[in-house]
Amino acid sequence: MKELVIASNNKGKIKEIREMIADVNLLSLQDIGFTDEIDEPFQTFEENALVKASTIYRFCGKNVFADDSGICANALHGEPGVSSAHYSGSRHDEANLHQLLTNLHGKDDRTGYYKAVICLIWDDETYFFEGICEGTIIEESRGQGGFGYDPIFVPNGYDKTFAELPPHIKNEISHRGKAVAQMVAFIKDKLQAE
Repeated sequence: MKELVIASNNKGKIKEIREMIADVNLLSLQDIGFTDEIDEPFQTFEENALVKASTIYRFCGKNVFADDSGICANALHGEPGVSSAHYSGSRHDEANLHQLLTNLHGKDDRTGYYKAVICLIWDDETYFFEGICEGTIIEESRGQGGFGYDPIFVPNGYDKTFAELPPHIKNEISHRGKAVAQMVAFIKDKLQAE
């Protein structure tokens, strides 16, 4: 079975992706012994995903993928965007969520979207996959599932937040779910061609 490293130790993210990929042995950064912090200095999801994937690839030489994702509020010109993980000045989900709600306070436009970009390095070639999920950013948290901004994001066509939806539905419709589905289809094609 081919090995694939996910450039993350985020248990929520790894669990979501493991449920979607059955045909490869998914390894976390912890599994390969990578403990360094990787700077994400760039202003685009693509560049940040690439720097993470290529750093891990150089470290272990295994197939690897990294994603960069975030929530973008239309009333805030796309903020927090690439700064989603540290929007409040810290990497604390609750503080970041509160910062977004504070900045949206009094705004009529509550629309926004989650965006995920995956960079996959497979057999020494680099590929990108993108997923977007549009929705509404509500005024207070609802639900216990998910992570990050999930308790305040209601995807279009639903009346529940990502934190309230069952994981299998979230995985189908989420930004990361869409990007991972593209990557999984690509990997399956590669494996069948071997």
